[in-house]
Amino acid sequence: MKKKLRILVQPFLASILLLISAQQVQAQYQPTWESLDQREAPTWYKGAKFGIFIHWGLYSVPAWATKSGADGFGSGYAEWYWQRLHAPNLKIHQEFVDFQNRVYGPNSRYQDFAGQFKAELFNPDDWAELFKQAGAKYVVLTSKHHEGYTLWPSAQAWNWNAMDIGPNRDLAGDLSESIKKSGLKMGFYYSLYEWFNPTYQSNVDTYVSQHMLPQMKDLVTRYQPDLLWADGEWDHPAKTWRSEEFLAWLYNNEAVNENIVVNDRWGNDTKGLHGSFNTTEYGSGTVSSDRPWEECRGIGESFGYNRNENLNDYRTGDYLIHTLIQIVAKGGNFLLNIGPTADGRIPVIMQQRLQEIGKWLEVNGEAIYETEAWKEAPASSDSTVFYTRKGKDLYVHCTTWPEKLVVKNINKPAALALLGLKAPISSRYKQGSLEIKLPTVTPNNLPCQSAWVFKLSNVLN
Repeated sequence: MKKKLRILVQPFLASILLLISAQQVQAQYQPTWESLDQREAPTWYKGAKFGIFIHWGLYSVPAWATKSGADGFGSGYAEWYWQRLHAPNLKIHQEFVDFQNRVYGPNSRYQDFAGQFKAELFNPDDWAELFKQAGAKYVVLTSKHHEGYTLWPSAQAWNWNAMDIGPNRDLAGDLSESIKKSGLKMGFYYSLYEWFNPTYQSNVDTYVSQHMLPQMKDLVTRYQPDLLWADGEWDHPAKTWRSEEFLAWLYNNEAVNENIVVNDRWGNDTKGLHGSFNTTEYGSGTVSSDRPWEECRGIGESFGYNRNENLNDYRTGDYLIHTLIQIVAKGGNFLLNIGPTADGRIPVIMQQRLQEIGKWLEVNGEAIYETEAWKEAPASSDSTVFYTRKGKDLYVHCTTWPEKLVVKNINKPAALALLGLKAPISSRYKQGSLEIKLPTVTPNNLPCQSAWVFKLSNVLN
C-alpha cells in the first residue's frame, strides 16, 4: 500500500515542481524593452525625492573650466577638461590648452593627473554623515566618467583606477560601505563610452563585450548598488550598447533586483522611453506625469569641482530649496551635485548649502518625502505657491511669505497647521474654498527660513 502511494505521490510532486519552475522562468525578464518595461520602479525611489550626485575623478586635479561660455551652456563643465584639450573645433579649446600649458607645462599630459589624485583627506563616514544631515535619501557616485578612470579596482582599467594609481584605495567601495551603514541608498554613475579608449575608437563591439559589460557587471557584483545611472550613451543606439541584454541580467540578479533602479540613458534612442525613470539636467529633458523622473544639476554650473567658479556662480540655499519644492510638486526627484576636491574634501560652500537644505527638511520633510504631485491643483499664475499630497492630506508650499492664502477645490480640513509652528492657525471654509489666516510670527518663533508649508489634513478625495 505504501509503495503504491509513493508511486502516486511522486508524479504529483514532479508536476508541482515543474509548475513552480515554469513560473520562475516566466517571472524572469527577457532582453527586450517589451519585457524590461514591465518592471515597476521600486517604491523606495519614488518616495526618496532628494539625492546627492558626486562628480569626482582625475578632472578634480586641474579642477578648472572656462567661464567665457563661448560654446554655450556646458562649456563650464570641469569634468570635460580632457576632452576640451583635444577638441580644436570648440571655441573654448584654446582657453583650456592655454591653462594647461601655463599651469602644468607645455609637455604635460592629462594622464599625469592620475598620480596627483591622492584623496588623502577623504573620510567616507564624514561624507555619509553630511549627506544624511542634508536630508538626502540616496547618493550617486561617478564610478567612471568619460575619461575611463575608475574609482574602484576594475580589472578592465588596469593602472587606470584608484587602487592601482593615485589614492591606492577603493574609493567607490569605501564610500558605498559608509553610505549603506548610514541608512541611505547607494548608487553609481557609469559612462558607457570613453573618449580616448583605443578599443572604443577602433572596434565598438569589442569594447562593449570585453570592456564595458564585464566592467558594469563587476561594479554591480562587488557593491550591490540600489541605483545605476548610465551616461555617455549618445554615440550609439541601445542595440549597439547591448543595453537590453545587460538590464535583463541586472533585473534578474537576485543580489540587487529588489531595490535596483536605472535611469533612461542606455542608447541614443532610449531617453524618456525606457529605464526606471526619466532624467532632466538643468531643466532640459523629459518631465513625465506617467513615469518617475529626476532633475540633476550642480550647485554652480560645473558638476566636477571648478576652482574658476566664485561665490556669485553658486546658487543660494533659498534657490536650491525652492528648486527642490518645485521639482517634487511636479512629481520628480532632485539629484543635487557636489564636486569634491582631488584631496577628498567637500568644498565648504557646498557643505553649507547642503546643511541649509537639511535644516529646512528637518521641519518640512513630511511635505517632501513619500509625497505625490497634486494633479488636480487649480491653475494659478502665482509662482510662489506649490502643492504636494500624501494620501488625503495636502501640503501648501509658499516660497515667499504670503499676504493672503486661499486654496480651492478641497474638502473642509480636519486640521490645519504650519509645519514647525505650535500655535493654532485660523481659517474660513466656504464651498470648497479655504482662506487661511496667516499667523503672527516673529524671528523667535519662525519655524524655518526659505519657504513655509501649511498642512491641510483630510481635504482630498
